[in-house]
Amino acid sequence: MPIASASAKPWWYDAVIYQVYPRSYSDANGDGMGDLPGITARLDHLAELGVDAVWLSPFYRSPQADAGYDVADYRQVDPLFGTIDDFDALRTRARELGLRVIVDLVPNHTSDQHVWFQEALAAAPGSPARERYMFRPGLDGKVKGDGALPPNDWQSIFGGPAWTRVVEPDGTPGEWYLHIFASQQPDLNWHNPEVRTEFEAILRFWLDKGVDGFRVDVAHGLIKADGLPNWSAKVAMVEGSKTETAPAEEAPESPEAPPYFDQDGVHEIYREWHKVLAEYDGDRLLVAEAWVEPVARLMRYVRHNEMQQAFNFGYLTAGWDALRLSKSIDESLAASATVERPTTWVLSNHDSVRHTSRFGLKDPTTYPRGISAQEEQPDEALGLHRGRAASLLMFALPGSAYIYQGEELGLPEHTTLPAEFRQDPSFFRTKGKETGRDGCRVPLPWSPDEPGYGFSLPTPGTDGAATATTTTAAPAQSAAPATPWLPQPETFRKYAAQLQSGVVGSTLEMYRAALKARQEWALGKGILVWSPLHAPTAGVVSFTNGKLLVLANLGSTAVELPAEFTVFLPSDSAAVSGTVLNPNAAVWLLPKS
Repeated sequence: MPIASASAKPWWYDAVIYQVYPRSYSDANGDGMGDLPGITARLDHLAELGVDAVWLSPFYRSPQADAGYDVADYRQVDPLFGTIDDFDALRTRARELGLRVIVDLVPNHTSDQHVWFQEALAAAPGSPARERYMFRPGLDGKVKGDGALPPNDWQSIFGGPAWTRVVEPDGTPGEWYLHIFASQQPDLNWHNPEVRTEFEAILRFWLDKGVDGFRVDVAHGLIKADGLPNWSAKVAMVEGSKTETAPAEEAPESPEAPPYFDQDGVHEIYREWHKVLAEYDGDRLLVAEAWVEPVARLMRYVRHNEMQQAFNFGYLTAGWDALRLSKSIDESLAASATVERPTTWVLSNHDSVRHTSRFGLKDPTTYPRGISAQEEQPDEALGLHRGRAASLLMFALPGSAYIYQGEELGLPEHTTLPAEFRQDPSFFRTKGKETGRDGCRVPLPWSPDEPGYGFSLPTPGTDGAATATTTTAAPAQSAAPATPWLPQPETFRKYAAQLQSGVVGSTLEMYRAALKARQEWALGKGILVWSPLHAPTAGVVSFTNGKLLVLANLGSTAVELPAEFTVFLPSDSAAVSGTVLNPNAAVWLLPKS
């Protein structure tokens, strides 16, 4: 139903949602891998930060071929992260702190270790077990009828062919199965009613556990075009940022969309999921990870009987550029108004180079697929200045905002991670041509002088930064915590949360102040009005939202501050000099009277 008034808007309309990557947030048992008890112990950090909800990346049972996005059992917690009781304890503690919990759902594919896929491998071509996946006979090769070629020319997002041939139970080469991602991630057949029934049951399982919503992985990829036509282009999850503002119902067809993304049939699935969530109290949330353009087509995912939110990747990829940012804001707000849904704003996530590092590159509008030691190294200080300014601007926008863990500390990308530590399948499938996403997934620094910068919680009775306790018994921790699963760079020490908490002007305190004011002034429910100071061609982005005036200087020269306003919150201590806003900075201003 359309949202009638500000008071009637559901919690997710203006929520600030914090993404936790479980491997890298906090380790409770000292094995070097983050876990659910570790998250529970650090939920106070999120409550003090001022966020409304925590989104957990996958923690389900998995062989971890793609860091948990290859799910073997959607109803079980992987032993790496704890137990189902640990999840219950996390949800209970979150509720005590006023935090909602959103979990990741991965419906496009399963793990090749999922019981369904193992049954499919043991079954014959054409069997019901194989109909759950995208099995197809191959094309003829050198020998007529040998099926030695893949069914079509599709390429995997992670590099290489999107098809793998299986050996049949009798030992002969047989059919091929589709995997748009890694070969260990076979795509499900969403035309199969059994698949649809199973995922509705999975939704209910976690809703019964008390979750407040789901982030839907590859939400635009579930349905493939009839006939599986050839598509020779190599498609990445990150595309351009072309946008339009036509009403969602009249959105033009996108001729550039590959035949395995953004097919109209996905919307029928989400209309059914919407009905499932409506059975539960509390305005449950579905948020789409959908790399779809133009933005009018993206809005089709959030029509009143489908999902509630979709990630605004056009904004994420706009970069540090006043014209691009202004255009993205304008087009996003106009498009979301056609479906009466909020716009979501996001700068970083577990699939992207951290924005503090992207903004420190010579071209701060580029979107690299990882950064290695052999590539251009960002200017760390400049990137942090710009990153803080971009965050301050984002928090003043109406709608919902997402924070990726460590962003509130100003963490940069780990850009010198040695190849021997990398685990991203895209790095291996491209033979290192694509650096991959490991650099943004490095464990967080909590305290400066402990092993792993406090990533592993101190054992009971010892001194340490973590004072919160878990509500379930964590596995016993060894006296010497293991090395974190990905090594942290030495520069992480200065970003440790313990060094920033309570320190005026730190990135952490800027985030806390901004989120507190955002909530008190209901900025997420507000209305953006471009101010007379807004001059994107000069590198200036400026708007009002209620009584607040936001001024961001993305240009190269200082900008005069309006005399009738006073500084409320600068992006950092170097942002304002006297009566001017310096380059690479932003400020929140309030009327003097």
